[in-house]
Amino acid sequence: MSRKGTPALSDLIEAGRRIEHHAPWRRAAVTAKAWSLAVEQLAAGRWSLAGLWGEPDKVHMALLDEARDIGVISLDCRGGRYPSVGQHHPPALRLERAAADLFGLAPQGLPDTRRWLDHGQWGVSHPLAARPGGPAAASSYRFLAAEGDSLHQIAVGPVHAGIIEPGHFRFTASGETVVRLEERLGYVHKGIEGLMTGAPIDRAAKLAGRTSGDSTVAYSLAFARAVEAALGIEVSPRAIWLRALMAELERLANHLGDIGAICNDAAFALMHAHCGVLRERVLRAADTAFGHRLMRDRIVPGGVASDLAEAGTSAIRSLIGEVRQRFPHLVELYDNTASLQDRTVATGRLKVELARQYAAGGYVGRASGRDFDARRDLAYAPYDQLAFDVPVLQEGDVNARVWIRVREVEQSLSLVEQILGRLPGGPIRDEVARPDNVADGPSEGMALVEGFRGDILAWLRVGADGTIERCHLRDPSWFQWPLLEAAIEGNIVADFPLCNKSFNCSYSGHDL
Repeated sequence: MSRKGTPALSDLIEAGRRIEHHAPWRRAAVTAKAWSLAVEQLAAGRWSLAGLWGEPDKVHMALLDEARDIGVISLDCRGGRYPSVGQHHPPALRLERAAADLFGLAPQGLPDTRRWLDHGQWGVSHPLAARPGGPAAASSYRFLAAEGDSLHQIAVGPVHAGIIEPGHFRFTASGETVVRLEERLGYVHKGIEGLMTGAPIDRAAKLAGRTSGDSTVAYSLAFARAVEAALGIEVSPRAIWLRALMAELERLANHLGDIGAICNDAAFALMHAHCGVLRERVLRAADTAFGHRLMRDRIVPGGVASDLAEAGTSAIRSLIGEVRQRFPHLVELYDNTASLQDRTVATGRLKVELARQYAAGGYVGRASGRDFDARRDLAYAPYDQLAFDVPVLQEGDVNARVWIRVREVEQSLSLVEQILGRLPGGPIRDEVARPDNVADGPSEGMALVEGFRGDILAWLRVGADGTIERCHLRDPSWFQWPLLEAAIEGNIVADFPLCNKSFNCSYSGHDL
C-alpha cells in the first residue's frame, strides 16, 4: 500500500497473473474486480491514465500512480464486454470508443456509444476483430445538444481554409461567446495498427515514423525503444546520444514554428515570419547532419541509420549560435507588444484540475500546472546524464502555452550543446535479433518518450518469427483534444484559431 492507504499500482499487478516477457514495466492479467479498483483510483485522481487499447479478446490499460510507477493491466473480455473506464474517468471515453470501432469491444456503461474513428466509409466494421463484420452504414453524427435562449450553431470543417488536416468543429454560441464546442475527428484514419500486424520490424518502424509527420523522430524513438525492451537489445551509447540530438532538433523546429503561428493567428505576422526563418534554419541543419529535413527513418530499432559527420556538427553549432543571437529579440518583441498580449493573456484558460485529470502532456499540461516530463520523470538515457529544467506555469492561457514553448526552446538549445560536447564514439547500430536467453514465443515491450507535444506511448508484441503481432501507438493529442473543448468555453468564436493553435493537437496522430 502507498501513503494514506491508497493501493499502489505494483500491489494490483502483483495480485494479478503476471505476463512474462513484458519489459521494462510489468503487465498483469487482472480480474474485473481489480480492473474496477484501478478505475476507482483514476476517478479519484490518484492515478493517471497513460493509455487504453484493445485486442480481439482483451483490453489493456497503461497506468501511472502517485509514485510515478508505470504498469499495464489487462482484462479478458468475455463476449467482447468489459466494465467501462470512461463511465467514471472521462479521459478514457474516446479511447474506448476507438477500441469499440476497431475491435468490436463493448464497454458496459459507456455514456457515449457513438462511433469515433469509423465514419461508415471503411467497407467493413470492426476491422481488427477476430471476425470483422460487414460494412457499417454511414449515418449523420449526433452532436450533443445545448439548450438556452438565442443559441446558434456554427459548423467549421472538416475541410479548412489553411493547408491543415481535416477535422470538424461544431460550435454552439450565444452571440459571439462559445457555449459549447464539440469536435469530430477520424477523417485521416490510416489503419496503422492493422498495417503493423504481421509486419516485419523494419517495415513497422517506418509506419510508426509516419503516425504524425511533425513527430516522426519521437514516434520512431518510442517504437524503437519498445522493440528493444521486448527483445532485450542494448543500444550503443553513441546511438542513444544521437537519438536525443535528433529529438531536441525536432522539438526546436516545432516550438519555433508554433510560436510564430500563434502570433500569426493574433494578426502579428512579423513574429510568424521571423520564427519561420529560424524553423527553416533548424530543418536545413537537420538535413545537413542526418540527410533528411524531418530526420524521418533515421532512428531505427537497434540504433540510428546515419552517423553525424563533421559537416553536420558544424551546421548544428552554427544553428545554435544563430538562434541564441536572434531568438531573445523575438521573445522581447512578443513580451512588449501590447496588442499581442491583449489577445493571448487570459484567453483559452485550461484549469489546473482538468490538466491533471486528463494527464495532459507537454506544453498544454505544463502551462496548467502539471509538472511532468518523460525525459526527467522516467529518466531514460541520455537525459539522466544531462542538465535541464522543466518549465511549469499555472495560468493555463494561450500566453502561458507560448511561454512554456519559449522556455523549452532555451532548454533544447542547452541540451543540444551538451550532447554535442559529450557525444561518445563507437558504433551506431546493432543487429535486431532475439537473444538466446529469451524464450521462444511472443515478447512484449513498451516505451514512453517525450515528443514536442508531450509523452508518446508505444506498446507492442513481437512474435517468435520476429514480426509484429500487435502494436499500439498513443499520441498525446488523445488527452489534449478534449481539453481544447473546455478551454474555448466562454471565449469568443474569433479566438478559436488562437486557442486551437496554442494547443496544436495532431489530427493524424490521434486518428492512427
